[in-house]
Amino acid sequence: MMPRRLELVPDPLREIPQPPKELWVVGELPSLTENIWLTVVGSRRCSSYGKDVCEMLVRGLSGYPVVIVSGLALGLDAIAHRSALENGITTVAIPGSGLGDKVLYPVLNRGLAKEIVNSGGALLSELAPDSRAAMWTFPARNRLMVGISKAVLVVECAERSGTLITAKLALDYNRDLLTVPSSIFSATGRGSLDLLREGATAITKTDDLITELGLEKIEKRMIALSKDEGKVIALLENSLSKDELLRELSMPFGLGNALLIEMEIKGMITEVEGTLRRC
Repeated sequence: MMPRRLELVPDPLREIPQPPKELWVVGELPSLTENIWLTVVGSRRCSSYGKDVCEMLVRGLSGYPVVIVSGLALGLDAIAHRSALENGITTVAIPGSGLGDKVLYPVLNRGLAKEIVNSGGALLSELAPDSRAAMWTFPARNRLMVGISKAVLVVECAERSGTLITAKLALDYNRDLLTVPSSIFSATGRGSLDLLREGATAITKTDDLITELGLEKIEKRMIALSKDEGKVIALLENSLSKDELLRELSMPFGLGNALLIEMEIKGMITEVEGTLRRC
């Protein structure tokens, strides 16, 4: 992966305090005017709750003109990138290092970085390609993640964490700050509760996120369907229970059930009060 210097710094980043003097990129940056950019951040030592919530919320954005931005770090950053890839959503990683193969940080996520680029996403940094990560580079890159996005979603964070720096930058830069509520007994989520007290918007379901990003009036892009998926979508013109739908499919139970689970994971259908519906 060969980094190249961008000819122009994108407008949103030229408007922030201490804008980057130059930017390096690997891959192709998605359009900033045709997509809504959402930064998703959280704890490196996330709980299973944080992981599940992150995957659910990102999955619910499938089909919308959204770009998921995160920092390529271990934990929730990687989960956000991976969820985007699995659901056909473009993702951009802004690591705390240069983009050269020998310095890209963290080492454990270099494979993920290649997947991001190969899927049509990009890696972005203001650091020269051979610059190694250091303590100061992470707060500096946080301002880029915030500055380039419409909103920042904090999935889960502790009381003292780098994620809080990112959250406070969102307020400073007049970006929307969105936060997932955590249990009061969770040490990994106490910072999220503090953000709610400071005025962050609570996100408890995908519909909340769609509304806050202004996507509710945007028609979802059609996703290519297999023959069986198309049959399920057609049958769900009216809501059906899972048992009713499986009978209508006339497929072996195991295959039919696996198909429905896969379609739920893709965000194509959902179960509400015992009935299945199209998303």
